Amino acid sequence: MARNKFDVDEELESPFSLIQFKRLLIYIKPHKKKILFTVFMMLIASCANLIGPYLIKQAIDVKIPNKDVGGLFILAGIYVIALLISGICMKYRIRIMTETGQSIIQNIRKDLFTHLQKLSFSFYDSKPHGKILVRVVNYVNSLSDLLSNGIINLITDLFSLFVILGFMLSIDVKLTLYAMAGFPVLAAVIFFIKNAQRKAWQTLSNKQSNMNAYIHESINGIKVTQAFSREEENKRIFGEVAESYRGSWMKAVKIQFLLWPSIENISVLTVSFIYVIGISMIGHGVTVGALVAFVGYIWMFWMPLANIGNFYNAIINAMAYLERIFEMMDEKPSVMGNPDAVEIPTIKGKVEFKNVVFGYEGDSKILDNIHFMVNPGETIALVGATGSGKTTIVSLISRFYDINSGKIEIDGIDIKTVTIPSLRKQMGVMLQDPFIFSGTIMDNIRYGRLDATDEEVLEAAKAVQAHSFISRLRDGYQTEVNERGTRLSTGQRQLVSFARSLLADPKILILDEATSSIDTETELALQKGLETLLKGRTSFIIAHRLSTIYNATRILFVENGSIIEEGCHHDLIGRKGQYWKLYQSQRVNNIHVSSK
Repeated sequence: MARNKFDVDEELESPFSLIQFKRLLIYIKPHKKKILFTVFMMLIASCANLIGPYLIKQAIDVKIPNKDVGGLFILAGIYVIALLISGICMKYRIRIMTETGQSIIQNIRKDLFTHLQKLSFSFYDSKPHGKILVRVVNYVNSLSDLLSNGIINLITDLFSLFVILGFMLSIDVKLTLYAMAGFPVLAAVIFFIKNAQRKAWQTLSNKQSNMNAYIHESINGIKVTQAFSREEENKRIFGEVAESYRGSWMKAVKIQFLLWPSIENISVLTVSFIYVIGISMIGHGVTVGALVAFVGYIWMFWMPLANIGNFYNAIINAMAYLERIFEMMDEKPSVMGNPDAVEIPTIKGKVEFKNVVFGYEGDSKILDNIHFMVNPGETIALVGATGSGKTTIVSLISRFYDINSGKIEIDGIDIKTVTIPSLRKQMGVMLQDPFIFSGTIMDNIRYGRLDATDEEVLEAAKAVQAHSFISRLRDGYQTEVNERGTRLSTGQRQLVSFARSLLADPKILILDEATSSIDTETELALQKGLETLLKGRTSFIIAHRLSTIYNATRILFVENGSIIEEGCHHDLIGRKGQYWKLYQSQRVNNIHVSSK
């Protein structure tokens, strides 16, 4: 699939839309009381800060000409108190909004992770895991400053603009109109760069996603990399990916920093213009104090504009990440329960495939007209060449994928009419590549049944012949293992995973190459445990080594997505068909190996 590659950019959203921002407001809404309180404090702080130029005007025009020293001390005291009020409000604003922002981010990340748990196998088949990880961690983190500071600062700055404008109009209306001359220029600059900036940050999010995907892939495949001495080639590829990210970053930053210098330059030109006009107006309705105060308010007026410009930058950047976050939240599971689905009752174990047709993509068929029935307690073995469709068949029983046509029934109930959790809770699946989670071995075995006692865990481990090797470990069942169980051999990981599946006490057990990495001696011992554990339980076994399936109730030989032979071992040997040829080839190979 084209998008399942680290170097394939994802499609960019076209026009800027407020829809994503409105969705963000849903997460902000539960914190509105704290936000409103913070806004109130920041408005007080803003008023306290804005009183400064007015006090200076009073000092220059009134107190100094009248040699009122006491009045100057009073004005200075008022200014100090205003600064203290502003500082206290700022302190609480930082604390409250940091806590609020992090709470919002936590909720977004929690919802995103919860949604990822519901997505179907097909999503993970077609999406590099690194590109998923970057959304949950990096993209969500990128919203931190916007939520902690941006929104509150925007409200405060907008309020400050109106208050400053009021002070300016109270000093001189004509000077205020002259001061607004730079506004149309600023509007033109913003209009010019806004689309380019958004596209640049969208492209950057793509390149960051690509780099994260390649790093994740490289770490997972490090053993293969070193085994084939591919370090230099991987280094070259990473250099290209990293350079692409760096180039996108530099382009985005260059566009981003066009806005702030533009505001700064326009403000300097405006102030210079006001000085020229204002000096000529002194004595004609404008005092020295009024001009000084007016220039002070102009600087203050452009500061919120600069902050609003920075907020605009932040919101443009955040939108590029929000689109990716909500895009993943909008991803629909390809396998979904029907609205009127009911919980399946306790399974007895009858499984029936009725003319099942299935393909992973489009019209391509992986399985074609699969039809068979399994009675409760039977053990069904599926054999055939690699890629023939064996694993696909057993994956459909748990509804990891949905069929294109036909029907799959368990105890006469169509599995599409029952809830997915109630179905899968009665299934035990042991995959060819067992996954071990970081934690203790005890925790890993108990993963599918959290209420199991220690004794039940030990019984399951003993039944699958895992107890002996676990007991030899330094901390036994409390031995800490790394992610994917790197401290254990492949065979040991399979045994632990097998114990986990059996402890869950499934009604239907699926073993997909479950013994492929277990040595012959352990396998023989395991077969004894399986005889007891499989009794009364419907089970499906996929195995390339035929020695593990001789005692199966029935064997299904799968070829090119169809079942071409069916019967027990002795019946199929007597027919001398495809199964007999497979048996003979393995027998010859075993004799050849034994004679060496």
